[in-house]
Amino acid sequence: MNAARAGITPIAWLIAPSALLFALFFFLPMGLMAMISLLTGNPVVQPNVDFTGLLTTLAALLIGYPLAHLMARIRGRTAYAMLMMAVLTPMLTGIVVRTFAWMALLSDKGAINQALIGLGLISKPLPLMYNEFSIVLGLTHIYVPYMVLTLVGVIGRIDERLEHAAQNLGASPFRAFLEVTLPLSLPGILAGSLLVFALAISAYVTPILMGGFQIMTLPMLIYQQISSSFNVGFAAALGMVLLTISLVLVIAYNRILGLVSGQRDLQ
Repeated sequence: MNAARAGITPIAWLIAPSALLFALFFFLPMGLMAMISLLTGNPVVQPNVDFTGLLTTLAALLIGYPLAHLMARIRGRTAYAMLMMAVLTPMLTGIVVRTFAWMALLSDKGAINQALIGLGLISKPLPLMYNEFSIVLGLTHIYVPYMVLTLVGVIGRIDERLEHAAQNLGASPFRAFLEVTLPLSLPGILAGSLLVFALAISAYVTPILMGGFQIMTLPMLIYQQISSSFNVGFAAALGMVLLTISLVLVIAYNRILGLVSGQRDLQ
């Protein structure tokens, strides 16, 4: 304690107020903007907000991991080629086209609502568009292939005999998966999640088409500042916030993956 107190010089005490002001008026606003960029709106004026980027990442992981595991463990080349084509074919279609396809399905006069009304299951259209659900659904469909392709390469390198050895020692197939395959595939999970999350928080076309301007995201706010008020300075600041978030994610991923793999840093 005495050594720590002796190490604090008078200059440090003089710098402390300016450092505190810098933290309050720079880091705190940056942190708040970073938090709002992950949400569907401003939590101060909108009590019900969701983490669109996190929900999209989680949904892509839940859908992509089983598919990637199946592709990595499948025996026949034909079946593997068919699954790979099913994953890659949507990526050959533009994001705008896929988004309009979802709009044709989810709108009030879309195929889903009209079918449910025609069957007598509902009396009025379900609110499937212009909300958080439609944005997460559209982004998940777009970014699931990135998750699958990232995971396939990692799971494919895991020796399947490790699972068989665990089962021979008395573990059930599910327990062998939880204690062998899942921990060894953590680098792929982190890499795929980072990729999908970074793409989701910077997405613009799908949120604006499927959410309208009712669900505000940081890329949409940047566009508004340029198109409506031509506030280039504020738009540039928001762009730097988005870039800072991406850099923080990459650094955090590097650290976490280094701990998982037993290395201090990944080059």
